[in-house]
Amino acid sequence: MPRFALQVEYDGRPFAGWQRQADQPSVQGAIEDALAKLEPGPHTIAAAGRTDAGVHARAQVCHCDLQKPWDAFKLMSALNHHLKPLPVAIVGSSEVDEDWHARFSAHERRYLFRILNRRSRPTLEEGQVWHVAHPLDVEAMREGAKHLIGLHDFTTFRSTMCQAASPVKTLDELSISEVPTTAGLEIHFYLRARSFLHNQVRSFVGTLERVGAGGWHPDKVREALEAKDRAACGPVCPPHGLYLVGVGYPDDPFA
Repeated sequence: MPRFALQVEYDGRPFAGWQRQADQPSVQGAIEDALAKLEPGPHTIAAAGRTDAGVHARAQVCHCDLQKPWDAFKLMSALNHHLKPLPVAIVGSSEVDEDWHARFSAHERRYLFRILNRRSRPTLEEGQVWHVAHPLDVEAMREGAKHLIGLHDFTTFRSTMCQAASPVKTLDELSISEVPTTAGLEIHFYLRARSFLHNQVRSFVGTLERVGAGGWHPDKVREALEAKDRAACGPVCPPHGLYLVGVGYPDDPFA
């Protein structure tokens, strides 16, 4: 039974998240429905990460098992045909070994969070960025972010609904950059780790926004981290500025 890795791009707004839901639309459900139009099901696919409702992806990765020896390019084209008009696209497809796993074979996840930092509300970027109208001190946010990099107990920045076995994770990178655009200044948060806790990225960004706005001193981020208490976290920012932008594997199936 051939196994295929799929690289997926999607707009998270119409979905209740990646994971299949009994009574709500999901990205997983949309792809499994498209697969059922190619081969009899049921189909169950596995993903590198389960994004929440409203979260987007540029390069989510999942895998599926099929009965026929599909050509990878034709499989991608056929799935995209059946996914229309949903905002989901297969942008890469590759046959992989039968023991390859989209989640367990991955050694890194990369996320991008976009803030549009201007006074006027977004129009063309609505639902794609977090709009913050007040000025933000990017250098102060960078100072606060330094406390989060490395191996830590991230209980403070973990959702109470998180099902991970341990709150201890290693954050390899949290960089913040200012990106001038024709629509105004965007502030980008780029995060990289082997894995993330539920709501960890949004908790980081919401907390650092308080630092940038002047409500928190950068050292308060360290105090919140050391508290190991969810109540010490800053506000959790909305999901629509968050993108899964990459998944790392020892051998990239899409190279």
